[in-house]
Amino acid sequence: MSFLSILFALLLEQARPLGQGNPVHQGVRSWVRWVLRNLDAGKPQHGWLAWWVAVVLPAALAFAVHWLLVWYAGWIVAVVWSIVILYSTLGFRQFSHHFTDIRDALLAGDEDLARKKLAQWMHIDASALPRSEIVGHVIEHSVLNAHHHVFGVFAWYSLLAAFGLGPAGAVLYRMGEFFASYTNRPSRASSVPVSSSVQTAAREAWYAMDWLPARITALGFAFVGSFEEAVDSWRQQEAHFPGDNDGVVLAATAGAVNVKLGPVDQPGPGLTPQTVHLRAVVGLVWRTVVMWMVFLALLTLARLLG
Repeated sequence: MSFLSILFALLLEQARPLGQGNPVHQGVRSWVRWVLRNLDAGKPQHGWLAWWVAVVLPAALAFAVHWLLVWYAGWIVAVVWSIVILYSTLGFRQFSHHFTDIRDALLAGDEDLARKKLAQWMHIDASALPRSEIVGHVIEHSVLNAHHHVFGVFAWYSLLAAFGLGPAGAVLYRMGEFFASYTNRPSRASSVPVSSSVQTAAREAWYAMDWLPARITALGFAFVGSFEEAVDSWRQQEAHFPGDNDGVVLAATAGAVNVKLGPVDQPGPGLTPQTVHLRAVVGLVWRTVVMWMVFLALLTLARLLG
């Protein structure tokens, strides 16, 4: 029942999105900090131990609760549990308000406000960015967030749910992404110290986890966008920058909507990012969502008829 779980989770997330500082995300942050304080002793084995406890243990708990509900309460209650997990782990509304605020500021001609909103979102100095680079940054960050918050969750949830693991895949993917980003972000005076062993383990694990979802997302963008250009851009990205999952997603995006991403002065095909490309990217993402839902609906129908 992956289709129904994802459908209801997306509808619920559109109607009542999780707010900033919600208990779920605060709990995840506190959990990761606790693991780092107690298990990060600096050696490689400690780095991997911290990763397994921080990432795999919550996924195993989600799996255990799923089957306990199936056995003692029935599959309908287990589906509700999957919807709750998906509601907490996927969704556009966790980042789309940033996109909307910057787009509205650009459409109103207020580039200073757009730079301010971009700086707040990406934690960068955007005070000197020209309009085209503002648009480029918004496209890049929005597409990667859509991949991490939606399409990557789709892929891992659907894959593990097909093997009877319930919503464990969604938890595993989002915890892996959060652990990697949290441990490899610039350190702050108030943050928990993170050893290089934990950082290496988190990066390596996240690259392995995101390898297939990144290419599924890129393929989806190619199918619903300009296929030949997306695949050609993807191929060139892999040839010049192997081992960059985010780069694959961005390259496919650039080809699918014919926009140049990255440094504006680099050679290559594609148009300079303009405000009109924001609408094109929104259409690309939503068409990919529809493609995913149709695919899952057909799989569900095939299983019911079979």
